[in-house]
Amino acid sequence: MKKPIHIILSLLLLITAFGFPATSIAATKPMKVHFINVGQGDATYIKMPGGEDVLIDGGRQGQGDEIVAYLKKQKVDDIEILISTHPDADHLGGLDEVLKAFKVESVYAPKVAHTTDAYKNFLNAVKAEKLTIKSAKAGVKLPLKGVTAKFVGPTRDYGKSDLNNWSAVLHVTYNQNKFLFTGDAEKASESDMVKAKQTLQADVLKVGHHGAKTSSNTDFLKVVKPKHAVISVGKNAYGHPTKDVLNRFKTAKATVYRTDQKGNIVFTSTGTKITVATSR
Repeated sequence: MKKPIHIILSLLLLITAFGFPATSIAATKPMKVHFINVGQGDATYIKMPGGEDVLIDGGRQGQGDEIVAYLKKQKVDDIEILISTHPDADHLGGLDEVLKAFKVESVYAPKVAHTTDAYKNFLNAVKAEKLTIKSAKAGVKLPLKGVTAKFVGPTRDYGKSDLNNWSAVLHVTYNQNKFLFTGDAEKASESDMVKAKQTLQADVLKVGHHGAKTSSNTDFLKVVKPKHAVISVGKNAYGHPTKDVLNRFKTAKATVYRTDQKGNIVFTSTGTKITVATSR
């Protein structure tokens, strides 16, 4: 016997009223992930489907104004979550200017320090805004609507000198689409995340350490299974991205996008479909 239409409509109204998770309801708003071209450095801006603005890293020292201008062009008026993946100057160098230019609600970073001016400037900017840095480590979830965003690394203490493996690694799930942002995480961190059975599978991978051969190891890529790989890189003396890494992504059948070749790289997710656009 078929249920009367009014009963079905009543059930739908109840689902809406009691706020079931967005993943159980058809996705309507897009999520946009901007890999900003900052040369040899990292800066990623995410417009979440719930409307929140998230910034992961801020390029090198002296690039803060550039990042601020990019964000303002995207009509960002405040930042709900700012993440410093680790203390390297090519990742947090511009974050002090971002903190001065926008109201920032929460700052996350791993519990490892550095002695550089860039790191000190970042800490002073956080203090000036009367904010307290929240710990970015495996298991910590971000309070965002319509997505599941959780740090999957670092999974342990890597000592005072191994800054890259301290990188905060963030996994974001929007309905059926998944993104993984790895900072400069290298083999030790990648192996630890795999052993800890963290959620790593991703349609889009922000490639670790600008395509250095010490990151994006084969065993890690077998678990992540990326369809798209983004390398944030500029002119450098390190040979990034290395041929080894590019070959690993070729074997993994992932399409590689490089900021030094494509400029700004923007992925748009509807929750079920991902499209990409580039601009200089």
